[in-house]
Amino acid sequence: MLGLFGTLNLAGQSLQTQMTGVEVTGQNLANVDTAGYTRQTVDIQASPDIMTTVGPEGTGSEVASIQQAVDTLLNSQIQGQQSVNGYWSAQQSSLQSVQDSLDEFLSSTSSSSSSDDSTTSSGLSTQLNNFFNDLKNVSTSPTSIAARQTLISDAQNLASAFNQINSQLDQENTSLNSSLSNDVDSANKLLSGIATLNQQISAADSGGGNANDLMDERQQDLNNLAQLTDITTSNGTNGTVNVSISGETFVSGTQVVDTLQTFDPGNGNLLVGSPGTGGTAPLALTGGSMQGTIDARDGTLATLQSSVNTLASSLITQVNSIYSTGYSLTGATGSNFFNGSDAGTISVNSSLESDPSSFQASGSATASGDNTVVLELAELADTPQSNLDNETFSGSYDETVGNFGDALQTANTQVSNQTAVMNMLTTQQSSISGVSVDQEMTHLLGFQQAYEASAELVTTVNQMLGDTLAMKSAS
Repeated sequence: MLGLFGTLNLAGQSLQTQMTGVEVTGQNLANVDTAGYTRQTVDIQASPDIMTTVGPEGTGSEVASIQQAVDTLLNSQIQGQQSVNGYWSAQQSSLQSVQDSLDEFLSSTSSSSSSDDSTTSSGLSTQLNNFFNDLKNVSTSPTSIAARQTLISDAQNLASAFNQINSQLDQENTSLNSSLSNDVDSANKLLSGIATLNQQISAADSGGGNANDLMDERQQDLNNLAQLTDITTSNGTNGTVNVSISGETFVSGTQVVDTLQTFDPGNGNLLVGSPGTGGTAPLALTGGSMQGTIDARDGTLATLQSSVNTLASSLITQVNSIYSTGYSLTGATGSNFFNGSDAGTISVNSSLESDPSSFQASGSATASGDNTVVLELAELADTPQSNLDNETFSGSYDETVGNFGDALQTANTQVSNQTAVMNMLTTQQSSISGVSVDQEMTHLLGFQQAYEASAELVTTVNQMLGDTLAMKSAS
């Protein structure tokens, strides 16, 4: 039999058990709005029985552990989706940045419908149309100095537009390299933080302590790391987590065994490697903002810049091949209209600005009013070019802008889809791991009533002990 002292001990232990329940409930309520907090629950179990003459007798209850209300499979799904979301968000951000900085030049012919739109005077498509329209005007008045001046001025605007696009795309490329470096730095800090938290969790676990809050912090770091790059995790000893990227281990237990670094493979476009793989071999990243940035830079952005350069190069070659055969008003011939070889170097022959009469419009040295050459130049506007996939100059550029728009739209759609998926998963997680004030208040009321009942038991047993002592004294 427990006896009075045993029963008093049982009541005292029950008070402690219910008090732990109140403390944990208070912790949950205090963190109802804390991002990443996982609801905790008290695992109460019956204390070991003792053998009596009438058989086993209970000794009350005790706290077995304080557990987190967590679904590890759901956490793993969220972690994986973080990588996918990070990838498409980086793609969207990169392409949106290009669109924002080049909107003035990446305008199609449709933008010319609004005379108030600032893109109408600077868009490359508009500049191409102005250039070829000016050639047609000169062909109708081949000796007009005013028509020639307008042509030369618009040609300079066209060359400037090409230069601006190339310069902006170079700047965007540099910006994406910088963004990649920043992501690598952030990832290394997270890897170090995860190893430190592993050490603290391991120490708490070994000492029989509660590391739930540390585990929440570590899960937040893992999710943030997954946003940067696709990761694989596995459970280690004493509550630690191992982290691998592209098959390479970066965190093992409490140690950071490898780090990420950027390197230049020789073309100026940074890639991500690690000292553990030699530092000059790119990791096979499969998700996260790092790979999203790399794919945007080396995919859509590189294609856009290549297409604009090909367009400029083709324009230079085709115009010069015809123009160089023409004759100026003074009978001069053999000069080029454009200088340079691509969008970054294209410019108009400087001699034309100072002397518009030197424009070689005629097909004859002795016929200044002839328009054979300039008319042939004007006809280039509607001539399919073999190195532009048999598109005209304007058609090729419109297709380039359209392809860029399609890539951005794909990124926008993917981000929208991933946002919906993440919202669904986080809602499921919240229903399992989130704190419900109503539920916690119900638990609090239960613990409070159990505590009051245990306190009443203490009072009752204490009174019984007093009665027993009184009976002893009386005898």
